[in-house]
Amino acid sequence: MKKHEWREKTDDGEVRLVTATRHAGKWQLQSRLKSEMEWTKFPKISLEDLESLREVIWNKYQRSRVPHGHVQEIDKLIEQAKN
Repeated sequence: MKKHEWREKTDDGEVRLVTATRHAGKWQLQSRLKSEMEWTKFPKISLEDLESLREVIWNKYQRSRVPHGHVQEIDKLIEQAKN
């Protein structure tokens, strides 16, 4: 299982913690605000989150930490989300 984490600021100025995992060829995303204790799992990943994940994956690929196939998988998911 591969796990990718990042932080981003919301429009309200709060910090949102995001974790994306890839297990058995499927991507799952969960997030929470820093002030919350419980994680929220998303059955479908939003286009905005997919684009953020792609940036994280691309940066890791550049450092040879993930295979190029993961980047291609995210690109396919982004295309599907746009249609």
